[in-house]
Amino acid sequence: MQVDALALDLRPRAMPEAADLGVRLVQSRALSVWRSFAPTYAVVVLVALATVEIAPWLPGLIIFWLKPWLDRCLLFALSRAVFGEETHFADLWRARTQVMWRQWLVTLTLRRLSPWRSFTQAVYQLEGQRGAELRRRRKQLLNGKRGSAIAMHLAFVHVELVLAVGLIGLMLLFVPADKVSAAYDLLVRGEGIVPSLVMAITYASVVFVLEPFYVAAGFAMYLNRRVELEAWDIEQEFRRAFAA
Repeated sequence: MQVDALALDLRPRAMPEAADLGVRLVQSRALSVWRSFAPTYAVVVLVALATVEIAPWLPGLIIFWLKPWLDRCLLFALSRAVFGEETHFADLWRARTQVMWRQWLVTLTLRRLSPWRSFTQAVYQLEGQRGAELRRRRKQLLNGKRGSAIAMHLAFVHVELVLAVGLIGLMLLFVPADKVSAAYDLLVRGEGIVPSLVMAITYASVVFVLEPFYVAAGFAMYLNRRVELEAWDIEQEFRRAFAA
C-alpha cells in the first residue's frame, strides 16, 4: 500500500476515535459510496421482497444474511476513498469478480456471524493472504482489540434497532389519533403481504443508510491498527518531508 498516497491523516488513535474517523470518511465521500453501492443493494432488496409470499419473515432474513457480501462492495468504494479516488458503479462492475464473487461462500457462512467482521474484513478482501498466513495476520490484528471491535459492532446493532423502531414510529405519526392502535397492530402483529412488505422495506431502508458507516468504522479501526503495528504515521511524515 502506498502510504504517502493516503488522503487520511494517519496517527495512533483510540479505537472509538478511529471508528469516528470512518464515519467522517463516509460523510466526506457520501456520493461516491452510495452511488456505487445503491444499484447492487437495490437488486438484493427487490429479490428479497419478491420472497414475501413464501414467508413474511424471509425478505428481512435475506437482507440481513447478505449484509457481509454487500459490505464487500462498500469496502471497495471506501478503500478507494482513502486515496481520494471517486467510485462509480462502473468501477465496481469492472472489479465484480474480485469484489462480489471472491470468497462469497465463506463470507456468508463461517464469517457471517463474526462480531468483529467489519474490523477484519479488509484482511480478507484487500491483503490477499491465505491459509496459515491469513490466520496469523487476523490473530495479530485482533490481539488486544477484540473488545473494541465487539463494542463497535454492538453499538451499530443498537443504532440499527433504534432507527428501525423510530421509522415505524414516524409512520404512525401520520395516522389519525383514533387509528394509531389499529395501525400499530396491523404493522407489528398483522398478517398478510402488506404489513410484511412495510416491515421489510423499513429494515432495508435502515440498512441502506447505516451499513456504509458500519463498514467504514471497522475499516478505519483496521487502518488504525496497522498504524500501531507498522508505524504508518511515521512513514507518512517521512515521505512528506522528503517530498518537500
